[in-house]
Amino acid sequence: MKPRKRKKLKQLTKLTYTYMLDPIADMLTRIRNAQRAGHKTVVVPSSKLKIAIAQTLLSRGFIEGIEKKLDETGKKESIEIALKYIEKSLLRRDPAIIGLRRISKEGCRVYAKKGEIRKVKNGYGLAIVSTSKGVMSGEEAYYKGLGGEYICEVW
Repeated sequence: MKPRKRKKLKQLTKLTYTYMLDPIADMLTRIRNAQRAGHKTVVVPSSKLKIAIAQTLLSRGFIEGIEKKLDETGKKESIEIALKYIEKSLLRRDPAIIGLRRISKEGCRVYAKKGEIRKVKNGYGLAIVSTSKGVMSGEEAYYKGLGGEYICEVW
């Protein structure tokens, strides 16, 4: 018997770009994973909606800071989010964000009227709603009498 000849694989020389189906869910997943791993910051590709969501999280005290940055090529913007931790003792710190849940998804959009916006975790959490007046917390939208797309819940 003769030994088989192995085929040589051609190497790819093109850069490949991944296409995200749900960029908001990707942002929330990156934040969740970074908090569980204990990272200080997380970098997310930038968009106006992501910046508005991050600013809402910052105003409610779930994260420490937001900074816009350009990548190495200088073409694409990204957001660097400084994560917040609560010091329990010298050796232990807990993340400020315990849980994140995407409500309105690409396949099934969820819209809420003013009266349908509910409290998250009995008022300890935050609902993020995209209204005609911009992205805001569910509580703020309720007091302004606005409804909109129910983006996510954070607690």
